[in-house]
Amino acid sequence: MATDLRSPLNLEAPAAVAVRGLDKSFGKQHVLRGVDLDMAPGEFVALLGRSGSGKSTLLRVLARLDTEYTGEASVPERRAVAFQDARLLPWKRVLDNVLLGQSGKAARERGVDTLAEVGLADKAKAWPHTLSGGEGQRAALARALVREPELLLLDEPFGALDALTRLKMHALLRRLWAVHRPSVLLVTHDVDEAIVLADRVLVLTEGRISLDVGVELPEANPRRSPEFADLRDRLLGELGVSESER
Repeated sequence: MATDLRSPLNLEAPAAVAVRGLDKSFGKQHVLRGVDLDMAPGEFVALLGRSGSGKSTLLRVLARLDTEYTGEASVPERRAVAFQDARLLPWKRVLDNVLLGQSGKAARERGVDTLAEVGLADKAKAWPHTLSGGEGQRAALARALVREPELLLLDEPFGALDALTRLKMHALLRRLWAVHRPSVLLVTHDVDEAIVLADRVLVLTEGRISLDVGVELPEANPRRSPEFADLRDRLLGELGVSESER
């Protein structure tokens, strides 16, 4: 996908994420089956799959939230996660939520700057219950970015938002990614969201990556381009959605 926000990936640097032969089971349920994955520094990858295909499990392994697996998974030390639920602590104000686990004047200044980046400069002293759904997700993104991660892991962060707010959050995420340039893995059920945001889209099918495709769209009206339609059809087909269901 070519846009004026993108800069070239650092393809000569070591992979930001390197996964080899990753297997994960829950009892008798085999969730991940020999997954291999490389992500370049600064690359934006979207991960699609049916419910139960192992998407969130793979993300949790990369986040080091789940360490019970076989195979190899190399990830950067500096990483952050944002979920569909903003997970803000209701007894802490917004800035304190953003700075969770950090302290000191420099951290506080960084938190204030990051809230300004996500459009919440005036919400630093607000309580979480006063925020809208979109504002809550902006605060969650600020909490992730304030840690200056090399790897940003997003587990359906916009799934609970209305369509208009989702579009605004897409634009915000693209803008933040262009500035900070972490590697990003976005887990989503939304095929259009994956195509619009990512450099590359993966489909996970029964614990294996069944499709790995780069996104190449024109700058002008990408959603209306034949390239968008063709890639959308290919991804929906891989997900098992019939032509009549589309």
